[in-house]
Amino acid sequence: MTTAAYQGEPGSNSATAVRALFPEGRELPCTGFEQALDAVTLGTADVAVIPVDNSAAGRVADVHHLLPETGLFIVAEHFLAIRFDLMGVPGATLDQVECVRSHVHALGQCRKVLREGGWRTLVSDDTAGAAREVAELGDPRHAALAPPAAADLYGLEVLRPEVEDDPDNTTRFVVLSRDAAQAPHTGAPTMTSLFFCVRNIPSALYKALGGFAGSGVNLTKIESYQMGAGLSPSRFYVEIEGHPDDERVALALDELRFFSSEVRILGVYPAHPHRARS
Repeated sequence: MTTAAYQGEPGSNSATAVRALFPEGRELPCTGFEQALDAVTLGTADVAVIPVDNSAAGRVADVHHLLPETGLFIVAEHFLAIRFDLMGVPGATLDQVECVRSHVHALGQCRKVLREGGWRTLVSDDTAGAAREVAELGDPRHAALAPPAAADLYGLEVLRPEVEDDPDNTTRFVVLSRDAAQAPHTGAPTMTSLFFCVRNIPSALYKALGGFAGSGVNLTKIESYQMGAGLSPSRFYVEIEGHPDDERVALALDELRFFSSEVRILGVYPAHPHRARS
């Protein structure tokens, strides 16, 4: 049985992603992303399921800073449609609500309903945690923005369903493991994630990435991270379509290594079917 660690509480979107990926597995809720990753490093969990970006809110803060330090590998990705219900204690009505609790990302993804209601907001560590807090308070003036599953789990009533701003709101999760488990080179759609640091020479980044353009390799993401203080070189996180054993990708990686002081493959994994619909 696979034990999957995630940040959050039962009923959260991360818990929903874990159940979709490992329906027969065991869930290990953690208080933070670092704790979930540490659980895999220490052997308490087999994998960690971590959100990396959202179609409405963008990058999940801190995650990419943590990934290079863990020594873990991405072995899969999962796209989850995100739904939020506004929920309160049994018998509460919308007219009674004065304060809405949720995770900062959920509040940012439900701005329209919050603006319409004119409610003040409180940031919780987790969306499901916000639902639990409202249940514990037992106060009809407090409501939570949380995934639909949290209402039944914490005995709340849905005051208004599906209040997310974007009906296509989607979060991408990655599955991290101690073992690389590189996807086989079969010609099936594949993603490769990697980190690199460019050499300290003029136009190094331009030249390092030129191999991808010259080889016709699609670069789907690039993000930079400063390493330490001062003028230390930046670290770049990149995702590309293709497998390192593809001739085009291999040529691009060779050029990247020539202009870089460090290149590390973080994962080679099957592309999720959601990408074909995008």
